[in-house]
Amino acid sequence: MSSVPAEAVGQPKKAAAAAWIGSALEYYDFFIYGSAAALIFPKVFFDASDPATATLLSLATFGVAYAARPVGALFLGHFGDRLGRKKIMVFTLILMGVSTFLIGCLPTRAQVGTLAPVLLVLCRVLQGVSAAGEQASANSMTLEHAPGHRRGFFTSFTLSGTQGGQLIATLVFIPVAALPEDQLLTWGWRVPFWASVVVAAVGYVIRRRLEETPAFTRQAASSEGVVKLPLAVLLREHWADVLRVIAGALIASVSTIFTVWALAYATGDTVGMSRSSMLWVGALANLVALAAIPLWATLSDRIGRRPVFLIGAAGSAVAMFGYLWAISTGNYPLTLVLGIVAFGVVYSAANGVWPSFYGEMFSTRVRLSGMAIGTQIGFAVAGFAVTFAAEIAGPDGGDWSAVALFTAALCVPPVIAALSARETAKVPTERLGERPAAEASQRETVTA
Repeated sequence: MSSVPAEAVGQPKKAAAAAWIGSALEYYDFFIYGSAAALIFPKVFFDASDPATATLLSLATFGVAYAARPVGALFLGHFGDRLGRKKIMVFTLILMGVSTFLIGCLPTRAQVGTLAPVLLVLCRVLQGVSAAGEQASANSMTLEHAPGHRRGFFTSFTLSGTQGGQLIATLVFIPVAALPEDQLLTWGWRVPFWASVVVAAVGYVIRRRLEETPAFTRQAASSEGVVKLPLAVLLREHWADVLRVIAGALIASVSTIFTVWALAYATGDTVGMSRSSMLWVGALANLVALAAIPLWATLSDRIGRRPVFLIGAAGSAVAMFGYLWAISTGNYPLTLVLGIVAFGVVYSAANGVWPSFYGEMFSTRVRLSGMAIGTQIGFAVAGFAVTFAAEIAGPDGGDWSAVALFTAALCVPPVIAALSARETAKVPTERLGERPAAEASQRETVTA
């Protein structure tokens, strides 16, 4: 029987739906940029006469958004814990929709010279700020609306939305990538960015109708009220958990390496697979992930967050070796199968559980700040993992084993973070973020 008050479980499905569609838009926008950065932007916004440098600079702009995310997390986390989850969810949706549409309107390097990549970076920064608050606010919303015994399942819809957005982005890019080169580089690449307006409008309507969470409403109405400086309370009472979330969030490196670097490597001169065929690997892997994520999350409601997260983190370190090796052989069927296993199944274990795992570390007063700041610092490293991978791969971009080792190394901190964390799957929602009783008792004894 759930320990959550009746009013707290009134809207779990609406909250999950709002989280799904918002995350789908955010990451549709985010990952059409990743596909374009790997396949198109080196020729459109950078010096095409030096392909290697142009690709490196283009992939670096992908990482710029991740660098902006910690700054956005400080700002949006503060207001999310003071003003509520709903306001931030609406704001991030509008900001992402506008910035993505503007990317589709940008002039190219051939038209305005070096101003083109500058404008591209500015729009990418806005995308990063938006994404910084999106997942944390959506996760907080779904967690605080969910029945206590199904928090893992309901919060996983945020990440199902992320995979849905990646899937939609990939499917949209498949026909675009198949266009003749002249059409692709003039108007074709712009269409996916313009199309985001439709999803943004639908998401806005859904989120405007969503109620604020009972947990936040009770906190705001209590004698304690909302925290005036959430960051101060967060660093004073939850600094260890913030460090755990930062370390755990490095698991996102698996996603960025799979989605961006591996795509550039497979379609480059070293391997030479077709753009369309490799985009299908991502599409099918994300399709499998849509089913795998809620299944892993449901399992975590039964056996705990830590074991499921560990399966995903440790397993991804091994699975990425197999996937990158398969690409190096040029064997497409093998690449397809191992790509689906690595990203669609194994990585989904960690990806589907972290929304509840991280969110349950914090109390209602600072949950949005804790999740936003912790994840976005970790995600910033993950974003630039693509740039580091391009350097590690060598001048010809063919040293896949070095990139696989690099990815595996980035999976170690998430494993350590999970091993050191408390298990919270069975803790009542209203007790989340409290000190363990043993720790509190020990401190009181020492004080006495």
